[in-house]
Amino acid sequence: MSHPQLLLMLLAASTLAAFLFSRWRHDLIAMSALLGAVLLGLVPMADAFMGFAHPAVITVACVLILSYGLQRTGVIDSLIHTLLPAQASVGWHLLLLMLLGAVMSAFINNVGAMAMMIPIALKLAQQHELPAARLLMPLSFATILGGMTTLIGTPPNLIVSGFRADHLGNGFALFDFSAVGLVVALAGISLVLLLSRWLIPARATSSFDQFRTGAYRFEARIPPEHKLIGQRLSDLEQALESSDSQIIGMMRNHVAVFAPAPERLLKAEDVIMLESDPETIATTLSQLGLLLETAKPEEKTDDSEQQADASPLDKEIRTHEWVIMPGALMAGRTAKQIGVYRRFGLLLLALSRQGQPTNRRLRSTVFQAGDLVLLQGPSESMAAFAQRYGLAPLAPRAIHIPERSKAWLASLIMLLAISSMVLGWLSAAVAFAAAVVLYAVIGIVPLREIYSAIEGSTIVLIAALFPVAAAMSATGTADLLADLVFSHLSQAPPALLIAGIMVITMTLSDFMNNAATAAIMCPIALSGAQQLGLNADSFLMAVAIGASCAFLTPIGHQNNTLILGPAGLRFGDYWRLGLPLELLIIALAVPMLLWRWPL
Repeated sequence: MSHPQLLLMLLAASTLAAFLFSRWRHDLIAMSALLGAVLLGLVPMADAFMGFAHPAVITVACVLILSYGLQRTGVIDSLIHTLLPAQASVGWHLLLLMLLGAVMSAFINNVGAMAMMIPIALKLAQQHELPAARLLMPLSFATILGGMTTLIGTPPNLIVSGFRADHLGNGFALFDFSAVGLVVALAGISLVLLLSRWLIPARATSSFDQFRTGAYRFEARIPPEHKLIGQRLSDLEQALESSDSQIIGMMRNHVAVFAPAPERLLKAEDVIMLESDPETIATTLSQLGLLLETAKPEEKTDDSEQQADASPLDKEIRTHEWVIMPGALMAGRTAKQIGVYRRFGLLLLALSRQGQPTNRRLRSTVFQAGDLVLLQGPSESMAAFAQRYGLAPLAPRAIHIPERSKAWLASLIMLLAISSMVLGWLSAAVAFAAAVVLYAVIGIVPLREIYSAIEGSTIVLIAALFPVAAAMSATGTADLLADLVFSHLSQAPPALLIAGIMVITMTLSDFMNNAATAAIMCPIALSGAQQLGLNADSFLMAVAIGASCAFLTPIGHQNNTLILGPAGLRFGDYWRLGLPLELLIIALAVPMLLWRWPL
């Protein structure tokens, strides 16, 4: 083992550990790995940021913009409402929901497709009186399966194709993934449809504005001269029984006490931390005469930053529930840091974090992807805040097509871009970049919104890991790792080799970002195929499928994270349905790969 190989293996191991433990954002980890490789001399300084010009990175960014354009013009909303009949059985609605999600995810960003369909799924769950998880988990799995069917359906496919282009001369075509992906997707949807009723927990969740979400934590202040002053905390607990709320802590003189003693005497200005169903918050406050302690900071200052937009009295005040999207700008920050009230005139009324209880004050709670937040304020300010900080609504939206001509133009341009790829006229990066330019010129996506449509963390992740993956190949580290993996399998049946690569990739993808998994596994799979003298395409396709199959946990794929709060799910709820689904995928995909990409 050479010195560069040893250094790169240590760097790869530490990067992998950082991804698995998820203490930092994946883009920060990837950029740290790239800089580490540069400082150690493993990646030439001149090549450090070449990944940002890689066609796969350009394609991912363009697809995100085009997806946003289709959503903005109402094309996706129109498609959803047209293809989902109002009156149908539960089974028929579930099947249509999954098929529509899978088809949409094959051609637009699957996280965007999932966010668009969550309100529809919640409405159907309420209509059929079902737990939201019974529709949201199948929908999430279907969108993941749909993304496997085309080159642009999911970032791992683009990464695998880009890696093949760098090392074998050309990448995969748009529908090269379809022969195996379609079979796997249809079989997976059928299995989910069959087993979801028994394997998805029917955990009861509460509701707000007719949608099932989860219990909210909120804070109530005892005003001066209140009847509770001087009484014991147990007296307040008894008074809360009728509203089905419970005390989880209290704050006095800026000192928080959790699980306080029942005999503690209450004082004026005490802040009581409560957990309640969203629809009972108002009842609890009115019955007891308590004041809602919002995240309106004592932080209101003379800052001029966007203060002109802060809650004018002549604007309509709304209360709305939102879910924080994966990779959102809001995640990892607090309401005070963002300036929810100071900058946007919005009040943070309550927070729900299903399965992950938090013991911090609302204003100092660090938001996470999948959290549900209850906001109150002017409609315009709330819409601007949601768009900027990555919130998806948990309410039905009217079909909104600002200009029908632009909706048709958006669809036509997208179809032309895809057709030019299929016919071989243009590469994926060029075709979609040209479509983005047309979107901007025509005004389908205004110039000021183009860059906000791009998930910067995903772009940085992919761009940073491409040079590291190239270094693994150039230094022979990938060959060394492949030899360790395949040294005892050289005489094994081909099916076992493909299955082994797929299982390893699936396992990693369940606990770390799927794009990172693909970038790490591609050089190992390619080197292993070359050492054994086998068709590299079979191994790379196995990586593509395995990287997309993150069904066991809520953290492997963004769509699983997105439904964690709205569905009232917990970390351990996913594997019950996810495990048989992954076993089915292995059983189907391995022989299909050997048929489509013979060794």
